Amino acid sequence: MSSQEPNVRGPRNGAAGPVVAVTGAASGVGALLTERLVASPEVGRVIALDERRGAVDGAQWHVLDVRDPAIADRLRGDGEPVDTVVHLALDLDLETDPAARTAYNVRGTQTVLTAAAAAGVRRVVLCTSAMVYGALPDNDVPLAEDAELRATAEATGVGDLLEIERLARRAPRAHPGLNVTVVRPTVLVGGTDTALTRYFESPRLLVVAGSRPCWQFCHVEDLAGALEYAALEKVEGELAVGCDGWLEQEEVEELSGIRRMELPSAVALGAASRLHRLGLTPSPAGDLAYTMHPWVVSGSRLHEAGWRPKWTNEEVLAALLEEAAGRHAVAGRRLGRKDATTLGAAGATVALVGTAALVRRARKARR
Repeated sequence: MSSQEPNVRGPRNGAAGPVVAVTGAASGVGALLTERLVASPEVGRVIALDERRGAVDGAQWHVLDVRDPAIADRLRGDGEPVDTVVHLALDLDLETDPAARTAYNVRGTQTVLTAAAAAGVRRVVLCTSAMVYGALPDNDVPLAEDAELRATAEATGVGDLLEIERLARRAPRAHPGLNVTVVRPTVLVGGTDTALTRYFESPRLLVVAGSRPCWQFCHVEDLAGALEYAALEKVEGELAVGCDGWLEQEEVEELSGIRRMELPSAVALGAASRLHRLGLTPSPAGDLAYTMHPWVVSGSRLHEAGWRPKWTNEEVLAALLEEAAGRHAVAGRRLGRKDATTLGAAGATVALVGTAALVRRARKARR
């Protein structure tokens, strides 16, 4: 993976602009990026790849699984090969079987990188997460983009993202001439469903005693803008993207109006581990670290290239709370209205410690 400073290059196709392909183009940030690229006067043509056709007009659509080696033929084009591939076909769904999720994410990325090299593509843009830096008590605040990746595979999907990062580092050596750029968003908000967004669906915000949470958000619209910068070769290397600055836990509580519930580390981590092991929550205990320790980033490389976020942390938090309205979750587990009413009446401690009732219910079901 290139570690060069940000730079600007001209497109291979001259005035016509580069040809950009987007995988996962039918939904989420892939759809937003595809729409932006189609509207951009700097882009010559957009090829959209997904397992279903999306709603964005103006792109050339191909319906296929990104694990299909035939994707190389789609990238060669009709006499006008693709310049850049932005690979966004990832499955990070909390409810997906972990083995199936890993098989899809890793095999898909391997196939896209190999196909891009075979088709003569110059650049592949991958999207992982700032979670790959790890959430650790001794992290710098903020982290530099070239900071060591110290995450472990204990949190949802992070093992997949670390493997994708490894593939990104190896690809330029395996395929000389292929440039790989990696974009790492912070807590992603905007039609997303993750352990970190579900944190704000709880009746109380769990705070582990002695921890120092720092919150830095990234709206999907800003991520799409950063990916567009990378696709147009305005910046390269490892890129962290998020709102400017961060919010301390106290600021989050004040802005959200949700009170905290503070628990000792052993109690919180132990309960989270047991609930996940029993199949009662989708989030492993490793997800909790990202609500305990700082993992905010500077985003300096995008800033030096001229990119700026349009959303502030306060605005993204407000959008997240609006999306979460009416939803109720405990330790990442979504609850029905009846359970949510019971939790609300039970008081703050029920948010995690009170999940013993759920454990008892599971044990009764086994008998």
